Amino acid sequence: HARKALLAKEKEATRQRDALVAERRALPMVRLEKRYELDGPSGKPALFDLFEGRPQLIVYHFMFAPEWDEGCPSCALVMDSLAGSLVHLAARDTAFVAISRAPLAKLLAYRERMGWTFPWVSSNDSGFNQAFQVTLDDAQREYNYAPAEVMPEHMPRHGELPGLSVFVQRDGAVCHSY
Repeated sequence: HARKALLAKEKEATRQRDALVAERRALPMVRLEKRYELDGPSGKPALFDLFEGRPQLIVYHFMFAPEWDEGCPSCALVMDSLAGSLVHLAARDTAFVAISRAPLAKLLAYRERMGWTFPWVSSNDSGFNQAFQVTLDDAQREYNYAPAEVMPEHMPRHGELPGLSVFVQRDGAVCHSY
């Protein structure tokens, strides 16, 4: 009987999660007004360029601060897990890129050391990380749309944080989605 009672609770939690996901998908997309100057292996791409002609773009905010010598070990674990499956995003007409604040040369050297091939660009001091709430500083005090003060104790209140951002192209514009 205990297992059946737990199963009923699990089913209810699944229904609640599905309803929450539907609410998130119904949120309005936010058109980006700013053109962020990024640094990539082939020049200075705008966010629009990272779509590679696809309608959707997923950005992984990889924690790698300019002063660090290597990337975050937890982010590296995430990318080790994702790297082989990115072909499935491409098959669904979705582009993927990692973005960090560290200089491009550091990012590319670390990517080569780790054996990764996914696209990775530097946001430098473009304000991109602050705008999408993954670098906290004196001006940016929210992470994932909540005040930094309510973050779990183990998370830093200043500096780099992990995150995912989803963008879509609509009528020639880049929009932040959910």
